[in-house]
Amino acid sequence: MGYSLLLFLHICGAGIGLLSGTAALIFRKGFRWHRAAGNIFFVSMLVMSASGAGIAAFIKPNMGNVFGGVVTFYLVATGWLTVMRKEGETGIIEYGLLLLALATSGGGLLFGWEAAHSATGLKEGYPPGPYLIFGCLSVWAAALDVRMLVRKGLTGATRIRRHLWRMCVAFLIAALSFFLGKQQHFPVAIRGSQILNLPMILILVVMIYWLIRVRF
Repeated sequence: MGYSLLLFLHICGAGIGLLSGTAALIFRKGFRWHRAAGNIFFVSMLVMSASGAGIAAFIKPNMGNVFGGVVTFYLVATGWLTVMRKEGETGIIEYGLLLLALATSGGGLLFGWEAAHSATGLKEGYPPGPYLIFGCLSVWAAALDVRMLVRKGLTGATRIRRHLWRMCVAFLIAALSFFLGKQQHFPVAIRGSQILNLPMILILVVMIYWLIRVRF
């Protein structure tokens, strides 16, 4: 019963998250429809990542999915909080999320090191790459969290860039998990083809465009 509920939540969260994330990228930034799509994206991604990590940790062990779920949860939560806070404002939740990022970074780097030095080159069925990517991403994000907390919050373009890249990277992780991790659900003709890479490329292009535009 627990597994069925978590799986249902995971599937619903993923589907709604992919649709609302796409809408948030399309709608004009900062206006009502963008904010509405962003809020739906925030909730659905939290549900998707938390349920996925729960399944992978306690029901169907899969450490790669645990790290992916936790990192996605962290990025969405911190990205959403960035624009919910007033400029130059932080709170206790940011400190808790920083601890989550530090734990994830330590675990990812440790598992990556163990995979690289194992006889099979694997750890829990994964090579070093995924663990190291999640670990390094968490280290970088945690370092930016520390800088933000030391400065007592962010203002202006820096605040918008933080929101933008964190939400987009979380969206990218979800898209990778669906389009590349679930290829068995797509027609045989496109499995393994470059067509399935197109959504991730588009997300990256849109993220880079807006990061450059906000900066200048």
